[in-house]
Amino acid sequence: MIAADTLPRWQSALPFWLSFLLLPLLWLAAFFGGGVILLPPLVTWYLFAILDGLLGLNLENADPTTPEDDLIWYRRLTTAWVPLQFFTLFGLIWFVSDASHLSGLEKFGVFFGAGVVTGTIGINYSHELMHQKNNLERNLGDLLLAMVLYSHFRSEHLLVHHRYVGTPRDPVTAYYNEGFHRFYPRVLRQCWQSAFRAEREKLAKKNLPWTHAKNPFFRYWALQILMLALAVLLGGLTGVLLFLVQAGVAIWQLELVNYVEHYGLTRKHLGEGKYEHVRPHHSWNAAHKASNWLLINLQRHSDHHYRPDRRFPLLQNYTTADAPQLPYGYPVMTVAAMIPPLWRRVMNPRVRRWRQMYYPEITDWSLYNKAKNPMPKS
Repeated sequence: MIAADTLPRWQSALPFWLSFLLLPLLWLAAFFGGGVILLPPLVTWYLFAILDGLLGLNLENADPTTPEDDLIWYRRLTTAWVPLQFFTLFGLIWFVSDASHLSGLEKFGVFFGAGVVTGTIGINYSHELMHQKNNLERNLGDLLLAMVLYSHFRSEHLLVHHRYVGTPRDPVTAYYNEGFHRFYPRVLRQCWQSAFRAEREKLAKKNLPWTHAKNPFFRYWALQILMLALAVLLGGLTGVLLFLVQAGVAIWQLELVNYVEHYGLTRKHLGEGKYEHVRPHHSWNAAHKASNWLLINLQRHSDHHYRPDRRFPLLQNYTTADAPQLPYGYPVMTVAAMIPPLWRRVMNPRVRRWRQMYYPEITDWSLYNKAKNPMPKS
């Protein structure tokens, strides 16, 4: 257990602020071009993977009843990122669009790196912000998602994913033996549809049409149009193309993580569209220290689904007895996900062991493998 007087100190929160070092790397890539454009993705993906190997696991837990006032340095982290990402992204669009020292390929490379950062960090921070109860943080989360044209993620995540994870109604739960290259186009299509359907059904319960102003999709669309308009204003057609490059890369980064988090893990169907409650063993857990610094404990995903109201410094780590463990942190596992034969070799035996451990009574997994069980009742 982390000592109660240690957690509130700014020194304890400082490792989580390492992500802010990625923003100057984007500017270095834009100023110098050449091989420097590789720094943002290399640092994000590989440096933290190396640090995981050197620093090992963090198995300590904070007291989950720690008051909000003791988490000020952790809360400032996610809110401070929003304006810095905004000015970095649109400053880069203004600078790079007319940069004569950069070739077209180098411009693409700069914004590929920007997408790695806005996806790995920005969307992740938006995920933390959207789970909070106050409007300020939720609105800041909306701004981050609008910067990558993925605003519907908030509705899909809060109304669909958390409620239906591990069931056929959750598009984000990757099927057993489903390669990422099949998962990705399916999720892009189904998540938008399920998010819109969830908001429409929510309004219908209040006897309101989907066209009502309370539908958050109107806010999503307005924010995204504003982001595109700003890209045009600052960089013209080139600015829009660069903006779309980073948005596409960011979305790809998000869905890679989504693929890893629940691959092959399903909730038991109890009959007549009823499913067991969500438990820690329905998400993959990873206790790797450095990548959890980078991803603000997102890899403690088993606890996040079990208690989604917990702020990231209070998320608990689970042992192998309570949750399935990934062999490496997300930086390594997302690379493996892009190589389906490697992914299946690493993960399929772990899924089978998980099934034997938690559900020895289920002998036929064919319906679970293809998400063909009955849809859960609303």
